[in-house]
Amino acid sequence: MIFAPLFQNYIFWAAMTGWILAQVLKPPIGYLRTRQWDWALLLRAGGMPSSHSALVAATAHGVGMFEGFGTALFALAVTLAIVVIYDATGIRRQAGKHAKWINAIIKDLREGHPPTHETQEQLKEVLGHTPMEALAGTLLGIAIAQTFWFVWG
Repeated sequence: MIFAPLFQNYIFWAAMTGWILAQVLKPPIGYLRTRQWDWALLLRAGGMPSSHSALVAATAHGVGMFEGFGTALFALAVTLAIVVIYDATGIRRQAGKHAKWINAIIKDLREGHPPTHETQEQLKEVLGHTPMEALAGTLLGIAIAQTFWFVWG
């Protein structure tokens, strides 16, 4: 079977267990906060604890323990974890705030009121990158890695 090695992979099972356990913990933690059961949290992104963070942290730590904390593979796993956790706490959180504001404005309009949703906090208007910004970052990263290779390689 082509997937047999994957199912025997310690790192894979650690990651999947972290992700599943984080999802399973969301309804009870939500209940403690709101005193209402919300079983939809089992399948929903967001909430406490972050299943994205649990997944990539378990993966990175498993790689470090299994392959070694000084390996290139561990560096790759940690780098990926940083990107995922940053995205989960930064960009996706801001997108959620935008959605909340848009829903409040739509509710005001449906009720025949002018939009009144105000806050002290300024929402970020730029969440991602343009293709040119991504290309510049990519080229910068390649140049830095090449420089480190020449110096230490």
